[in-house]
Amino acid sequence: MDASGAFWRVSRTPEGPATLRVTALGGTVRGDAWGPGATWFLDRLPALLGGEDSPGGFAPRHRLVAEGQRRAPGLRLARTGLVLESLVPSVLEQKVTADEAYRAWRRLLTRFGEPAPGPAPEGMAVPLAARDWALVPSWEWHRAGVDNKRASTILRAVRVAARMEEAAGMTPAEARARLEKIPGIGPWTSAEVVQRTHGAPDEVTTGDLHLPRIVGWSLVGERDADDARMLELLAPYEGHRHRAVRYLLTVGSIPPRRAPKMRKTDIARW
Repeated sequence: MDASGAFWRVSRTPEGPATLRVTALGGTVRGDAWGPGATWFLDRLPALLGGEDSPGGFAPRHRLVAEGQRRAPGLRLARTGLVLESLVPSVLEQKVTADEAYRAWRRLLTRFGEPAPGPAPEGMAVPLAARDWALVPSWEWHRAGVDNKRASTILRAVRVAARMEEAAGMTPAEARARLEKIPGIGPWTSAEVVQRTHGAPDEVTTGDLHLPRIVGWSLVGERDADDARMLELLAPYEGHRHRAVRYLLTVGSIPPRRAPKMRKTDIARW
């Protein structure tokens, strides 16, 4: 978002790189796009803004879920339809903090991404094409703080990028099954991807270090809930379980910390 309040996004669409600027004035939203993929972007603007999300039928059954809905009444789940663009950052985020993953993503895009088309803010870059991810030297992954396991997972995925992108046209369950055929991609990563590519309201992230405890603490005051308990607690929201989690995260109710913070590992210094 820039100083004027405009939201900018740069993507590599099936038609090529594109820059999107979204501005809101009153009850009107305007989209402008540049680059070979501009038309693709604009044709899908409603989905990208959550306009195709259907929250009807969702009913908060807990005061904190209701409070989250009150605080974010316009919350909608966006659908990008761009699998690789969501997959690579999700793999980068495996087993590390969000800050570490963001720094790795930013370094790799700054180093290897092409400049964004049009009048994009300085520093914005186009995500790499599959063939370009495959050409990133091993030492550059290391310098970005990405261990060999995550780098290898990304390289396996980009080798079958066309098959991965086909998942955008599948149901969320089918898409997750397709993604999880790649060694190194499990339920955590596949859920994170389809939440973005499909705007999937029911796909819950499992295998997360913190999420079960946040849900357990928020809904029933349990400090040490696991995935099974989290899914049990979210069962009344079937069809909208991810949406319910988003509302809970908006409220930000987290259990008191008993263990030390996750230790950050500077892989680039090894």
